[in-house]
Amino acid sequence: QVQLVESGGGVVQAGGSLRLSCAASRRTFSLLTMAWFRQPPGQEREIVAAASRGKGATYYADSVQGRFTISRDDAKNTVFLQMNTLKPEDTAVYYCAAKRAGDASYDYWGKGTLVIVSS
Repeated sequence: QVQLVESGGGVVQAGGSLRLSCAASRRTFSLLTMAWFRQPPGQEREIVAAASRGKGATYYADSVQGRFTISRDDAKNTVFLQMNTLKPEDTAVYYCAAKRAGDASYDYWGKGTLVIVSS
C-alpha cells in the first residue's frame, strides 16, 4: 500500500508559477512510476505528466509540454511538478498517482490539491 499526499496548490495569476509536491509513504518509491493527473471543473481527469522509475523516461501532455516539469527525489520519496507560465485553463484539482512497474493502470492516488489560475 502507498499513501500519497499532495501539497503546493493555491491561487496564482496567469503567467505565474507553482510547484506541487507529492510525498509517498512507500520505501520502495524508487521502483514506482509516478504521475500527475488533473481534473478541471466539469471535465474528466487527464494525465499531465509522468516519470518512470530511476532516471527513466518522462511524459508530458501536449497542453503542458514546455511549461511543466516533472521530477522526483527518490531519497525523499517525493515527486514534484513545476508549473510555469500558468494559464486559466490549467485550473484544476491536481492528483498525484503511482503504479508499480509493469502495471497497466495507476493503483495509488492522492486526494488532490486545487490550483486556480486567475486571468
